[in-house]
Amino acid sequence: MKPIQNVILLIMVGWAITANAQTCYDDVVHTTPNDRFIDNGDGTVKDKKTNLIWMRCVLGQEWDGQTCTGVAATYTWQQALKEADVYTFAGNNDWYLPNIKELTSIVERACYDPAINKNVFPKTPSAGFWTASPYAPNNDHAWYVDFDGGGDYGNGNKNYNFSVRLVRSDSN
Repeated sequence: MKPIQNVILLIMVGWAITANAQTCYDDVVHTTPNDRFIDNGDGTVKDKKTNLIWMRCVLGQEWDGQTCTGVAATYTWQQALKEADVYTFAGNNDWYLPNIKELTSIVERACYDPAINKNVFPKTPSAGFWTASPYAPNNDHAWYVDFDGGGDYGNGNKNYNFSVRLVRSDSN
């Protein structure tokens, strides 16, 4: 390989390694610190602030006891709602697609790419995630949260494909 090709290859490899690196600001108060969550030991966590139980992995990924493996699946809004209705995980079948308020409660405001606590929710893609909240001004749209920067938007066409993280209420 020629020297210039080596330099280009090193630049490309370096970019690929850092392209998915989360950035967090130490001078910003973290909104979802580790101690806010209780690890249930079954691929779920309980949020002590909201009393919600969250799947640690995105649909399409699997919990291996340490982290999430596999590739996040994407769904249209209707597909996401249907998948939540029939999903069983960790011995429970009462999972649902979170509303906009619930999903934004796990956005980590001190970080981006992704804007989430990666210790609690490992391998979360920096992508849009559906909520169950329709967008009132337009029946063809629903709210979603973009976990790249943590923003929430009402302009998600229901035919778009976004990721899904399910939640359930703590019945205790």
